Amino acid sequence: MSEEVSQTIITIDDHPLFRKGLADLIEMDASLALIGEAASGEEGLALAIELEPDLVLLDINMKGMNGLETLRALKAADLDSRVMMLTVSDSEEDVLAAIRAGADGYLLKDMEPEDTLESIRTAAGGKLVVSDRLTELLAAALRSEAKTPYSSEEAALTIRECEILLLIAEGLSNKLIARRVDISPATVKVHVKNILRKLNLNSRVEAAVWALKHPQ
Repeated sequence: MSEEVSQTIITIDDHPLFRKGLADLIEMDASLALIGEAASGEEGLALAIELEPDLVLLDINMKGMNGLETLRALKAADLDSRVMMLTVSDSEEDVLAAIRAGADGYLLKDMEPEDTLESIRTAAGGKLVVSDRLTELLAAALRSEAKTPYSSEEAALTIRECEILLLIAEGLSNKLIARRVDISPATVKVHVKNILRKLNLNSRVEAAVWALKHPQ
C-alpha cells in the first residue's frame, strides 16, 4: 500500500463512458481515491454534501441542473471541497463564468490521459489548475476589466494580504496557506475575501492570474 494519504474525489458527469474512463484513470494513482460518482448536478450536489471530498470533478454541459448551476450550489454550501471543471467547452463565456463562480480550476477533456491525471493529482493536493491554452484567455479578460487595480499599492493591500496573494498565485488552497503562514483557515478565508474585494475580482483563480501579471 502507498504511504501517502489518499485525496478523495467525486465525479459529476452525465456521460457514463467518460465517468468510467475517469474512474480507471484515477485508479492508476494510489494517492487518489474515487469515492463517488454522479450522473446529474442534483445527485452530485447531494453526494458532495454527504461525502465532503477533497476534490469534485464537474462537467459543464449536463441536462437538468448544468455544471455552472451545480458549481454555484456547491460554493453556496460552503464545503471545503475544491471544484474543478472538466469539460469539452473552451468557450470564453463558459471559462469566465466558471472561474467567476468560484471554480478552483478548469481542464479540457481533450488533454492526454497522463496530463489529465497529473492535473487531477495537482488539484487534489490543493493547487489551482487551468489548461495551458486557457491561461491567456483569463489574462486578457482581466486586462479588459477597467476597474481592476494596476498594483497592490493602488488596491491598498496590507502586507499580510500581499503575502497571501502570492501564495494564492502559487496555487495553494486556504488550508495550505494557513499552514504556511501559521494562521487558521477561517482567517485565511477572510483575507481572501478582502483581497478579491480590493482587486475587484470574483475568484481566487482571477486573483492568481492578476498576481502573475502584476509582480509585487
